[in-house]
Amino acid sequence: MGRILITGIGVISSIGNNTNENRIALIEGKCGLGTLEQFETRFSTLMPFGEIKYSNIELAQYTRISQRGVTRPSFLALQAVNEATADAGWNKQICADNETALVNATSVGGMCLTDELFDDANAIHGGSAYLASYDCASVSIFLQQYFGMEGHIGTINTACSSSANAIAYAARLITNGYAKRAIAGGVDSLAKYTINGFNALHILSKEKCRPFDAARNGLNLGEAAAYVVLEREEDIDQKKIYAAVTGFCNANDAYHPSSLSETGEGPYLAMKGAIEKAGLLPADIGFINAHGTGTENNDEVESVAMKRLFTSPPPFISTKANTGHTLGAAGALEAVYSILNLYYQDIYPSIQFKEPISSTQLVPNSTYRKADLKHVMSNSFGFGGNCTSLIFSAT
Repeated sequence: MGRILITGIGVISSIGNNTNENRIALIEGKCGLGTLEQFETRFSTLMPFGEIKYSNIELAQYTRISQRGVTRPSFLALQAVNEATADAGWNKQICADNETALVNATSVGGMCLTDELFDDANAIHGGSAYLASYDCASVSIFLQQYFGMEGHIGTINTACSSSANAIAYAARLITNGYAKRAIAGGVDSLAKYTINGFNALHILSKEKCRPFDAARNGLNLGEAAAYVVLEREEDIDQKKIYAAVTGFCNANDAYHPSSLSETGEGPYLAMKGAIEKAGLLPADIGFINAHGTGTENNDEVESVAMKRLFTSPPPFISTKANTGHTLGAAGALEAVYSILNLYYQDIYPSIQFKEPISSTQLVPNSTYRKADLKHVMSNSFGFGGNCTSLIFSAT
């Protein structure tokens, strides 16, 4: 069998409502972090958030969904999937085909409705229209029903590496003959559930996050949906091709529920394994979209792992400074950005960075520039040490 190719991309985030808007925002160094407007919490004006400035009512109108019980992640996912499939030239018949797979990722899913979830959990009789949405697979089920999909459907929840694992799993489904084509990616929306949870971990910053900066003091939460279309090389006839999926690896350092080991064992093994699967050497990687959350632990550990693997680390940035940490969507969102780097031969500027970490002295790319890229890497490292690296190659 030939290569697994990316033929469609769809994305919505705090810096753009489609792929082109996201790319322009990254080139211009736009930051989508600001005040939370779509719902109220005591943190709304105390911390920056990467919020998409569409209300749920506006999203419902935009996607033409009128049924009750649909949550924000499902609206966002449909918007991005529609863009990705249209970009690949698919119609609903192809989406519904029993040889088309859907691998969706999320960490919160319909539990974004924290207040409704609490009320429903305490209701003696009945319940709200959102009862079916609290399942982790609710977004996958919504997409399956909307497109009438009859192929393999899966949901992955491995925290921040979820949608990177979704892309890797979709590639494996195709390689092993369980599907001819696939839609893969992820979605998460902002919610009291995650804001309060991350605040309890004391890793939310009251300032715009500063990945890989010596003065970094935490992350900012964001929301997004991002999906890619994967197809077999032999099935593509004069279609636009963004990139080939050539390498992926999932590794776990099993060190701590929310921190990575000081030696960066998980990130190191994930990057090393992805490079080996792609049949490459570390020196072949021209650019890295780093996980780069802006927390003290992650950025230093990821830097240590990069220095372990690369004699001289390639240019890298973390786009979480632009969008915030989008949790289950982050792996796919940053994979899309990496694919755009490769397809357009762009390297985006890092924003909010001032001084390097003293122990590693790694400095992210500072200005927008063109480059000769053949292979790029996207890193996604989740809670529990669940670490995944993806490699995309020019065709």
